[in-house]
Amino acid sequence: MHAELYTDGVEEITIGGSIVRVDLVSLSPTERDANNAPKRVFCQRLIFSPESFANSVELMLNALRGLVETGAIRREEPKMALEPSHIHPSAERNSPVSNSPPRPPNVSRNFR
Repeated sequence: MHAELYTDGVEEITIGGSIVRVDLVSLSPTERDANNAPKRVFCQRLIFSPESFANSVELMLNALRGLVETGAIRREEPKMALEPSHIHPSAERNSPVSNSPPRPPNVSRNFR
């Protein structure tokens, strides 16, 4: 049997010279933050060459497209929240502003 690893997400990607490090995190079953949500804790690091990282990203993008096409997940275009002070002077002042609340972190229902 092959060892399997579960992760709740990627915390950080660091590029140093010819090495790409991807730090994976898991939601802690015991540690909580100020909002009583489980803390994200480091669990594993993946180390890639730049070429293998690029190939992996391409594979993940293809998998993501497949998930979207089958309806397993739904992607929404990010809404830009621009204040007039951040808009180039020649741009229109009627740019769309997002009034939606910030998205909650991707938290498993098992930890609520």
